[in-house]
Amino acid sequence: MQIRLAVISNAGGSGKTTLSVHLAYELAKRKYNVALFDLDPQGSLTLFCGLNLPEPEQTLAAALKGDFDGSWPFIPCWSEHTNKVVICQGGMVLTQTADELVLHKRGAYLLGDRLTDYPLEHDLIIFDCPATLGPLPLMALAASTHIIIPVQLEPKSIQGAAHLLEWYYYHCKHLRLKPQPEILGFVPNQFDSRRAAHRQMLSALPSQLEQMDIRAFPAIRDSAEFVNASGQGLPVHLYRPSHPAKDDFKEIAEQLQALIGNKNQKKTKK
Repeated sequence: MQIRLAVISNAGGSGKTTLSVHLAYELAKRKYNVALFDLDPQGSLTLFCGLNLPEPEQTLAAALKGDFDGSWPFIPCWSEHTNKVVICQGGMVLTQTADELVLHKRGAYLLGDRLTDYPLEHDLIIFDCPATLGPLPLMALAASTHIIIPVQLEPKSIQGAAHLLEWYYYHCKHLRLKPQPEILGFVPNQFDSRRAAHRQMLSALPSQLEQMDIRAFPAIRDSAEFVNASGQGLPVHLYRPSHPAKDDFKEIAEQLQALIGNKNQKKTKK
């Protein structure tokens, strides 16, 4: 009954991992259990969470092997500060995994199959996807209940997001995803209020998305503190607790909390 959120963008540098990390910590602060899955061969979550590079058998790739026995290769995140977040790490071995998924009879459904066969008790699962629309994001899409799309306030990124929506609608139909993952919304990222182009695009985005019944969340500001915090393997909440950037994720976290609450209420009624 948990929420499974795929953070998807086909543009590099759109802030997927920053969003994943800070949403995980925001929900942990609210006493929810969160599992982070790194589907990126670059293994960005390893850096952003301050972890050592894993061996292949300690990554998500091991959970997608045919001999997987349900022992998810989780390790705790920020254990000095919380016991609510674990991570299944990624790495270069996922490049081979992506190639194998293309040939696998249930490649697109494999992660969802694993979560069905070996379910997790976490309230929220976050899939941090690579900056492609290849086999790994497709697998995340098929395993998700919701997706969220970070986007930079640049023409190229906005155009890429339009292509991503086409990909989303096509594959939801092609894979017969029922119910299909709901688009939680777009997250404008790296917003610089000093730039007129950013202000104009941010102003226009909600009305553009409203025509497709898609929500635009408040912008995540452009701040060097995100880079500094990731270099220390911490969310901004822990690296610089007084910095206002930490509050940029609250509205998304509140939406996730409401969804988890609704799921839990439905489960209780049953």
